[in-house]
Amino acid sequence: MMRILKVVSICFLMIFASHVEVSAKDDGFDWEPVMNAIIQIESKGNAAAVNGSYVGVLQISPVLVKECNNILKSSGSKKRYSLSDRFSASKSKEMFVIIQGFHNPLNSIEKAIRLWSGGIRYSVSKTQAYLRKVMRRLN
Repeated sequence: MMRILKVVSICFLMIFASHVEVSAKDDGFDWEPVMNAIIQIESKGNAAAVNGSYVGVLQISPVLVKECNNILKSSGSKKRYSLSDRFSASKSKEMFVIIQGFHNPLNSIEKAIRLWSGGIRYSVSKTQAYLRKVMRRLN
């Protein structure tokens, strides 16, 4: 009986979690202020900014482009990004939103900033200074 109760509970939680993710993605959350703060920190708005393999206003790496394309592919979209799209401010912002929608479905601003700084498996301690810097710019 306990096992059945556990299975039912897990199924309920999975259904609830998937509903929360879908509604969080569809709610039209405005990432513009967060993106603008990050842009000022990363490149001061310079679309031609290059720092090693990181380029554009949001300093996007080839790994991030690949992750966006994987997300798009898994969702059935035919759209894909190229490495040169990183130099386009509007396409860079689209990639930011794709990453947040997939890896940050509840639209946490703190998580968004930490994800951008430290990647998908970010360390809280290693992203703390970056978080403070972006939050100061945001406020």
